[in-house]
Amino acid sequence: MFSVEERDRIQRRLLRLAEQDPGVVAAAITGSHATNDEDRWSDIDLAFGVSDPLDSVLRRWTQQMYQDLAAVHHWDLTAGSAIYRVFLLPHCLEVDLSFSPEGEFGPRGPRWRLMFGRSTPPRARASSGHDGAAGLAWHHALHARISIERGRFWQAEHWISAMRTQTIALACQRLGHTTSYAKGAHLLPSDITGPLETTLVRSTDEAELRRALSAAVTALTAELTRTDPTLADRLHPVLTELAAIDRPPWTGRAPHSDDGGC
Repeated sequence: MFSVEERDRIQRRLLRLAEQDPGVVAAAITGSHATNDEDRWSDIDLAFGVSDPLDSVLRRWTQQMYQDLAAVHHWDLTAGSAIYRVFLLPHCLEVDLSFSPEGEFGPRGPRWRLMFGRSTPPRARASSGHDGAAGLAWHHALHARISIERGRFWQAEHWISAMRTQTIALACQRLGHTTSYAKGAHLLPSDITGPLETTLVRSTDEAELRRALSAAVTALTAELTRTDPTLADRLHPVLTELAAIDRPPWTGRAPHSDDGGC
C-alpha cells in the first residue's frame, strides 16, 4: 500500500504540474485534504479549471499520469460540465482529477481549498429531499421480491443490498451526515445500524433471501417513519406485501416467466 509520504509527494507534484500547464488556470484541493480531515488511507482529490478544450487537457494529463506516475488504469465520471478522471497508481493509490471549464470552476461543496487562480462563487444547492432515496428504496424492494419469485437469487441479493444502501442514505440525510457512498454510515447510532445488520444476506438460499428482504423492509419502514411518517403510512401496505415470506420455497423456474424489465 502507498505511504503517506508517497501520497503527499505525488499531490505536491501534481499541483506543480498544474501551475506549469498553460491550459490550467486554477486549481483546488478537494476531499478530506481540503479541510485537513485526511487520514493515512485518504486518496488524492484535485480540481482544475482549464482554458483549453477539455479533450486536449484530458489527453495531455492522462499521458502524463501513465508516463510519469505509472498509472495502472483510469475511468471517467461526469458531473455537469466537469469530468472526473479517476486514476489507479501503483501501491493502490487513487488519484481523482476533475477538469472544468474556467467559467464553471468552483466549489460543489464545503471541501474546497483554492491553491491558485480564481473560482466562481459557491452555487446554492437545492435540497434533494428524501423522495429520491425513498423511491429508490421501494423500487429495490419490489425488484428484490420479483427476483426471488423468478428464481434469480443473485439478482435478488443485489437489490436487497441496494435497498439497504438507500435506507442508510435516508438516515444520513435526516441526521445531517454525508449520504453518498455510505460515507456517513459510521456516524449513525446503533439503534439504526443494529437492525441494518440483520439485512445482510448470508447466502443465496431462497429462504435466506426472503428473510433478508423482510428485515430490509422492516428497517426501511422504521427509517421512513422517522423521516416522513405520512409517506411511511402510504407505503406501509405495499412494503408489507413485498416482505411477505409465508410462501413455499422455490421449486424451479416458472415456464413462462417474464425476462424483460429489471
